[in-house]
Amino acid sequence: MPRVLVVDDEPGVRAALSRGLGAEGMDVVAVADGPAGLAQAETGAFDVVVLDVVLPGLSGYRVLERLRAGGVETPVLMLSAKDGEVDQADGLDLGADGYLVKPFSFVVLVAQLRALLRRRGPAPARVVLGPLAVDPGAGTASWEGREVELSGREAALLHALASRPGRAMTKDELLAVVWGDGAAARNVVEVYVGYLRRKLAAVGAGELVTTVRGRGYRLDPPSAC
Repeated sequence: MPRVLVVDDEPGVRAALSRGLGAEGMDVVAVADGPAGLAQAETGAFDVVVLDVVLPGLSGYRVLERLRAGGVETPVLMLSAKDGEVDQADGLDLGADGYLVKPFSFVVLVAQLRALLRRRGPAPARVVLGPLAVDPGAGTASWEGREVELSGREAALLHALASRPGRAMTKDELLAVVWGDGAAARNVVEVYVGYLRRKLAAVGAGELVTTVRGRGYRLDPPSAC
């Protein structure tokens, strides 16, 4: 079930899209302002974002700008009451993947969302290493049957390491796999490895990810831990 984040300050739009996209087989989370939209989108837990341009607290343009600057490559479909070419160009220049002018056809919106979802391709395969299971499509992981509470980005990082057990991955490799073509700063890898270790430690798997000095990070097969 694709996960869709809707960021729009109009209650009617949020309700209509939540209801309509839900009927189309999508899992929808809807928020009403820019800061909330940014916080949700930064988790990396969504397959696509529907983002209004005019929002309280932080405009859709600024939300998009911060997402791309932070290495979040989730497809974004922008909504705007403005139909000028300059406005559309601004959104696309900032990294939007599509642009719809209000009032829009729901059928067209669904078609654009499905096109963006197809463009992302199939989700990476689930990985199971003894007591560790990582499902990047669902953004979940478990250790000895206990769920590990991970954000979408943390789950992607764990999956990248678990897909190459026993092999050290450099920060640049992890940036390319998890954040997309090294778009984020290299120190973000250290930060997220720290997050991941703390959450693994909470379920008794704190020694799973090790630092390989001068090379990067490695996930040791659980049998070797």
